[in-house]
Amino acid sequence: MSDLDLIIDLHRNGDRLGPGNETMTRRALDLTGLDATQALRVADLGCGTGASTLVLAEALPQAQITAVDLHPAFLERLHQRAAAAGVANRIDAVTASMDALPAPVQPFDLLWSEGSIYTVGFAEGLRAWRSLLKPGGMVAVSEITWTTRERPAEIDVHWRREYPGIATAAEKVAVIAACGYTPLGFFLLPPTCWMESYYQPMLDRLEEFLVRHHHTAQAVIGIAPMT
Repeated sequence: MSDLDLIIDLHRNGDRLGPGNETMTRRALDLTGLDATQALRVADLGCGTGASTLVLAEALPQAQITAVDLHPAFLERLHQRAAAAGVANRIDAVTASMDALPAPVQPFDLLWSEGSIYTVGFAEGLRAWRSLLKPGGMVAVSEITWTTRERPAEIDVHWRREYPGIATAAEKVAVIAACGYTPLGFFLLPPTCWMESYYQPMLDRLEEFLVRHHHTAQAVIGIAPMT
């Protein structure tokens, strides 16, 4: 089993695979000003197990949502959750990379991506998605971002090694504009979105995961960067 397989196994039953929560998803949706009564076409790119997909389905009751993820195990969990929530008929799951959706693709009113655009690169993802939008269509993303220009050297070195594209919010807004979009606004996720919504549930799954993999060195090493 590869390290990637181990990471997928750790997360496959998680409700959320990145920082955020329902309140913040709805807050971002409010920024778009979209009319929730319209039959919108929405794509949740890098949807994982469907944390934001399900919120969007509830908040936009007339929308048809295409949920895209590269890993079938996550989409299987999304399907289960969507069925339980009674919205499976409005969610189409697609196994694909978020920057290479299979053709033909009908244009979308809204592209959504929480905590996943970094996998293809911030600017790269934004450029790839322009062709997927209807005229006047919108994009909403969450992205790892410096909140200050000064930080401990150890943290700076770590993040520049792990994600060279990390930058301040102002720098990210400039990238958005350079990619041909008109920035509407942004806000910071509060610490609870990281600790209570993401890290703690992951830690709660960790012991069962290690038992399932017999506490092998590969399992311990494979998940070490995540914890």
